[in-house]
Amino acid sequence: MSSHLSADHPAAQPPGPGSVEALISQTRRLRGDVDAVRRDSQDDATDPRGRWQRALYDLALHQLTDLDAHLAQLRDGPAPAPRAGSLLSRVGSAEWNLLTDEAEWSGELFRILGRDPASVPLSLDELPSLVLTEDRPKLTAMVTDCLVDARPIDGEFRVVRPDGTVRTVHMMGEPVLDADGSTASMWAVLRDVSELRRSQRAVSETRDSLQHPPPPPWHGLLSFPEEGRPGLDLAAAHLPSPSATGLRPGHGGWYDACPLGTDGETLLTVGDFGRPESEGHGPAVLIGAVRGLALAGTRPERLRERLAELLRDTALPPVRGAVHCGYRPDTRALTWAHDACPAPLLFRGGAGHELSGQAETTLEAGDLLLLHTGALEPAAVEHLLSLAPRLTGAHSAQDGVRIVTRELGELLGEFPGRADGCLLLARVTR
Repeated sequence: MSSHLSADHPAAQPPGPGSVEALISQTRRLRGDVDAVRRDSQDDATDPRGRWQRALYDLALHQLTDLDAHLAQLRDGPAPAPRAGSLLSRVGSAEWNLLTDEAEWSGELFRILGRDPASVPLSLDELPSLVLTEDRPKLTAMVTDCLVDARPIDGEFRVVRPDGTVRTVHMMGEPVLDADGSTASMWAVLRDVSELRRSQRAVSETRDSLQHPPPPPWHGLLSFPEEGRPGLDLAAAHLPSPSATGLRPGHGGWYDACPLGTDGETLLTVGDFGRPESEGHGPAVLIGAVRGLALAGTRPERLRERLAELLRDTALPPVRGAVHCGYRPDTRALTWAHDACPAPLLFRGGAGHELSGQAETTLEAGDLLLLHTGALEPAAVEHLLSLAPRLTGAHSAQDGVRIVTRELGELLGEFPGRADGCLLLARVTR
């Protein structure tokens, strides 16, 4: 294969064997250190944070292994036939001559694309036939920019091998210029990055599960009005207990927003039972009862008493604590009542405080109201109040919930014995 370097781009002098060997030694020491830390870490495979940490360790080891193999290739030179499945068998090169329309592929590229090394390399016009249909325009645009505007190629696309498997390929290339400065050919290195991207997706997915806890099981039975209520932008989250694992997780908390009467007022409620409800039906039954009472016009201060009467005749455990708020969008009046449950938190103008003592106040546009269950430790409540500048600067209730769950995910890890919790955030829109 001819050199890919033009007269305008002289090759840099390669590092001496000693310096490359030193880099290899450093990389292998670092890889060993990372692997040792990973083995010593006491993460829990059932805990979202533990899965996220494990995925990050795996990704770091994968990248260090790749770096080690690349440096070894620099030291030893290209191997005549890398073993199947090794890193070096996942890096190939090619050159397409625009004057003769000939193509030259390395043996590794044939293996990456799943083609017979004895077959004829595909031309640039034929190459898209190996690419997934939805990725073909991207490949065509990269090649066109390289040949017409002399732009380097640096992008990814997915190829379909003859056996039907799909691999993700990262392609880097540049035009090769002749003596007149015209593009004579295009040279490229292609790397199979399927495993690397799989590791990165694992990190992303576990991070998302950590920052955005899944909804509780009753969420599908009684939908939460995520589109909001009159005058309010709403968002909520369930914070699973670290000890809730296996087939019997604890789901003792609930949150809800529903009409209060028939004049546009909204009831906001959050609470939990005295003991976990493993199947999740208890909160659904209670939310249904609360909605019925609210539609009948039962005021927040009477809900505790009425719910207690209803629960006496059921198999459900007693309510340990709940907070109920009524909000009238026409006057922005907020009323609340709570018993053995933390008071609502109000955030305004970069500051936050608990709504305790008086049972009625007037809200303003942009105010954030945060209701949460007693499962949150006092330290967590103090930390939430310290987030006031960030929360009042949030553009939506969902943004506020992301901030809270991300912060609490780190803080509540220090309380492994806590129960599961729920929180509801309402943002006044007008």
